[in-house]
Amino acid sequence: MAATTTTTTTNLSPLSPPPLDTTKPFSFSPSKLLFPKTLTPKTSLSHKPNFTLFSKNPIFEPNFTDPDDKISIFEPQFTDPDANLSKDSILQAHLTDPDDDFEYNDDKPREECGVVGIFADPEASRLCYLALHALQHRGQEGAGIVTVNDKVLHSVTGVGLVSEVFNQSKLDQLPGDSAIGHVRYSTAGSSMLKNVQPFVTRYRYGSVGVAHNGNLVNYQKLRNELEDNGSIFTTSSDTEVVLHLIAISKARPFFLRIVEACGKLEGAYSMVFLTEEKLVAVRDPYGFRPLVMGRKSNGAVVFASETCALDLIEATYEREVNPGEVIVVDKSGVQSSLCLLTHVVRKACIFEHIYFAMPNSIVFGRSVYASRHKYGEILAMEAPVECDVVIAVPDSGVVAALGYAAKSGVPFQQGLIRSHYVGRTFIEPSQKIRDFGVKLKLSPVRAVLEGKRVVVVDDSIVRGTTSSKIVRLLKEAGAKEVHMRIASPPIIGSCYYGVDTPSAEELISNRLSVEGIRDYIGSDSLAFLPIESMKEFLGDDSPNFCYACFSGKYPVLPTGKVKHTGDSVDDGLSGSMEYIDGGWIQEAKDDNGKSRSPVPEKDEVVA
Repeated sequence: MAATTTTTTTNLSPLSPPPLDTTKPFSFSPSKLLFPKTLTPKTSLSHKPNFTLFSKNPIFEPNFTDPDDKISIFEPQFTDPDANLSKDSILQAHLTDPDDDFEYNDDKPREECGVVGIFADPEASRLCYLALHALQHRGQEGAGIVTVNDKVLHSVTGVGLVSEVFNQSKLDQLPGDSAIGHVRYSTAGSSMLKNVQPFVTRYRYGSVGVAHNGNLVNYQKLRNELEDNGSIFTTSSDTEVVLHLIAISKARPFFLRIVEACGKLEGAYSMVFLTEEKLVAVRDPYGFRPLVMGRKSNGAVVFASETCALDLIEATYEREVNPGEVIVVDKSGVQSSLCLLTHVVRKACIFEHIYFAMPNSIVFGRSVYASRHKYGEILAMEAPVECDVVIAVPDSGVVAALGYAAKSGVPFQQGLIRSHYVGRTFIEPSQKIRDFGVKLKLSPVRAVLEGKRVVVVDDSIVRGTTSSKIVRLLKEAGAKEVHMRIASPPIIGSCYYGVDTPSAEELISNRLSVEGIRDYIGSDSLAFLPIESMKEFLGDDSPNFCYACFSGKYPVLPTGKVKHTGDSVDDGLSGSMEYIDGGWIQEAKDDNGKSRSPVPEKDEVVA
């Protein structure tokens, strides 16, 4: 079935900037510094993509001769000749992530989005398409690319995988030598096509496109303020807020508009912006989500969520976009400023190295493969067991299992085969079919398992439902013993920084002890990676990572908003904050100035 896409239209010269010095993971060496008035934005947090912008604010000047503009600036078109389906049927088919039909994937945290930016390459749209392929694991529900040509922005977005959204004819509609791209994962069930990024809008001084990975925790507060001043929102996306803030800013040039807008954001954001003349990359002061910079041999500058995207398009990795950094690329070269609250301690997401990122990526200046391999080695040293074979839960448990096998001296074998063809089934599975979920995804290899004492390594346990089915599957295939080893500490806290995780009460480690979990999943033994050992491995970088999902200690947390059943990621979180891990506490108050909740002790979770 063809993906549903929307194509819209709203310049850049070849670039030969001086080469950037390759920097160490947490150091900074820009080729040129800008020193605007330093703003002090508040701290940062998590994201969901959603948007099509239209505003009655006088700073916006939509073209009312375009009938689509009376609905929204870039309203999706449901007349794709490749898709002989109604709007409702298209949305119904795609709004249910097929993997959600089967508990194998539903019992994992979900990354929410990947971004790409390319400046000054004549094949920008095709390179962006390939880079998005490399980031497909970061989002499978939608994809989009925006390019600029002769100072006009061109956009193609659609629901589905990158290969379903784009074909040769779609890429031909994206001329120009600069581009931004986005892949999206979401849990919202509303009007998905209009939520696919990049978003593009026109304002008084031109056009701008944006692609965002993260989550803004003060989204609802900012939206309320903007609506009170006349802005009109068409989606529930926090990313739409960013465009409104840029549009109403009186700062000039565009760089300072972004700085001023980001100064009002609280949360996690790694963003790329495209205008008629510039590509801009921005990362929040905590550096929750990854964003890297590279360069092609022809001088083209590339930004991406992970280095695996750079590798695929043959761009050389140069460095991270530093937390709190704004990088502007135009025909004059690369300009950079660390102007967004640079005094905070960075809090990079540790789960990028455990599960989200590709093993061949360098994330936060460290090899993902090396981290996972080491976590497996640590498990073998700290939780040894007599066994005959080590296997992995594919695919995310493979590298840790290799590490466990190498350190323990027990052979690694492929005891579970993952099917990559269970997916877009377009059926409404009955409960009986749902019960086959793990069997549809994972097939045991009886020749490896029968009569053996098996260590099975997985990256994490969230609800525990999948782990129990995997243990049963292995024993039904003849395994004599099944010993679970988890290459992360127990997950006890929800994430507000750009990851879709269950509510606190759904997390099995919040409800049961390790022995209780072992009994629930039916394994012969169970061990998690000790958080102290993880931090010891990270060494001097340890304080620069966020462990909130393991410790319950949040760098910044919306007041009273620990996730509960039924909450969604972008559910209108309160703008009032309890700053827990930053060395001070701000009491949350209601409109009458009264305390809305008891002020917690430092590093205490607000329940």
